[in-house]
Amino acid sequence: MKPRVYIETTIASAYHETRSDLATVERRCRTREWWDTQSMAYQCVSSEAVYRELSQGEYPHQKLTIEFIRELLFLDITVEVDDIVLTYINNYLMPEDPGGDAIHLAIASFHNCDFLVTWNCRHLANPNKVEHLRQINAKLGLFVPRLMTPDDLL
Repeated sequence: MKPRVYIETTIASAYHETRSDLATVERRCRTREWWDTQSMAYQCVSSEAVYRELSQGEYPHQKLTIEFIRELLFLDITVEVDDIVLTYINNYLMPEDPGGDAIHLAIASFHNCDFLVTWNCRHLANPNKVEHLRQINAKLGLFVPRLMTPDDLL
């Protein structure tokens, strides 16, 4: 069985990003390199939460960005996931935005994803949060996904 990878909003966004500043171009290139050469080694999944984020507002290539994740298996957002989100927020692991980063981490944890892939290094792929996440997930009896960027998986 292939390792399960939760594809968070920033991955789909980066793949189709059109801005030309150096950091954005580098992120787009690294995302595309990982997706185009390595993603088939994983069971890539996402969620309705990612779809909702990508559907907000209007931006270039929005349709392509949404189509990018629509082809993936969407993991369920259950009552248990909602409870995990609140636990992450109440324990100061994630910012107080139930529709934001906490939900992605809760979905990946609840559904035993091996990896959560993101470019969000402030709240998700942040090495300073790993031990805190391990402690909380241990108390909840949850799996701890590895929080990675596409670079980490290359």
